[in-house]
Amino acid sequence: MNRRLHYLSGVIISIFVGLHLWNHVGSIDGADAHIARMDTLRVFYRNIFAESILLAAVLLQIISGWKLFRLHRKTATGLYEKLHVWSGAYLAVFFIFHISAVMAGRFLLHLDTNFYFGVAGLNTFPLSLFFIPYYSLAILSFFGHIAAIHHKKMRHHILGISPAAQSAVLLGVGIGLTAFILYGLTNHFNGVPIPEDYKILTGQM
Repeated sequence: MNRRLHYLSGVIISIFVGLHLWNHVGSIDGADAHIARMDTLRVFYRNIFAESILLAAVLLQIISGWKLFRLHRKTATGLYEKLHVWSGAYLAVFFIFHISAVMAGRFLLHLDTNFYFGVAGLNTFPLSLFFIPYYSLAILSFFGHIAAIHHKKMRHHILGISPAAQSAVLLGVGIGLTAFILYGLTNHFNGVPIPEDYKILTGQM
């Protein structure tokens, strides 16, 4: 039952994360493009029904994942088994901090948690020394987790590519997408000017 709930909540979260990453890909065309894409996506998920399902899925994922982590962290062998365990642990920690930050931004600071909310720390030194690895590891852990599950479950070749090679491709996609998204969220590594309302996030107000 625990594994089934973990799997189901993982599928729900993966759908949202996939849409979230697609939103971030839009940052390559600038802040306005990112915000416009987010506004389109919010029609579907920024409501009490969708958000309740997502929060419940995250909570289930964290609770069930913690139990699985304690069960397997000392017995995992091989690259993908260890990747499965430790990427899941990082994602659980990330979800706790990220969702808490978004909720605080919305309900305590009364900010629109849009593009500028997400990139304030990324584009402000020395906060960027924390936020660049913080976000990068989240994306890499997401793809690492999927790659590890794929490696465990897949039994068939696709276009002549072995399951192990398929998992390696997934990891490669994760690495490439991480770099691409960082390129967009930092205005092609030139830095993003942060509006005055969002400077409270960086301690500059």
